Amino acid sequence: MLLLSVVMLAGAAAPLRADGFVTPFYGYNFGGDSSNCPTISTCEDKHANFGVSFGSMGTVFGFEEDLSFAKDFFGKVPNVDNSVFTLMSNLLIGVGRGPVQPYVLVGTGLVRSHTSVSLSQFTADNNSLGYDIGGGVTGFVTPRIGIRGDVRHFHTLQDLDLPLFDVATQVFTSQKLDFWRASVGLSFRF
Repeated sequence: MLLLSVVMLAGAAAPLRADGFVTPFYGYNFGGDSSNCPTISTCEDKHANFGVSFGSMGTVFGFEEDLSFAKDFFGKVPNVDNSVFTLMSNLLIGVGRGPVQPYVLVGTGLVRSHTSVSLSQFTADNNSLGYDIGGGVTGFVTPRIGIRGDVRHFHTLQDLDLPLFDVATQVFTSQKLDFWRASVGLSFRF
């Protein structure tokens, strides 16, 4: 009797359904190490980044991959090239149905910083395990196209060699990378 009840309940349960999505975005880094610029002489603040998020969202839970790249993350300095790349795998929790879909997220992944000084042939590339946590909302203007905005906090779990230098002194510090990102993008649901 118990087995029959379990089979009937399983047959009556609604099938799980998840909508896939792709969201190219443009973002802005702020706080933490992204505002490192005041310690680099003659720099111009450059805090923009771009990337793409893709994954699937069910009625409550979802999963996404988030890739982003920020050129001149530590500031724009003559003869210095620097950037930060992130690749995060995130668990999404939110409202997966309707025209307005808020969510929160948490995940882990790769944070890669790069700095090179062309005058001295000095290069520092760092790979670290990191995490992000944040939230946002997607508002769909059609059943398949929406606008997504979110805010995320990124933090590395390991120390990285971060530039705190002018071109003449080339001083680096070893610390965890920490910053926020706000982004907006066009979300395509399928």
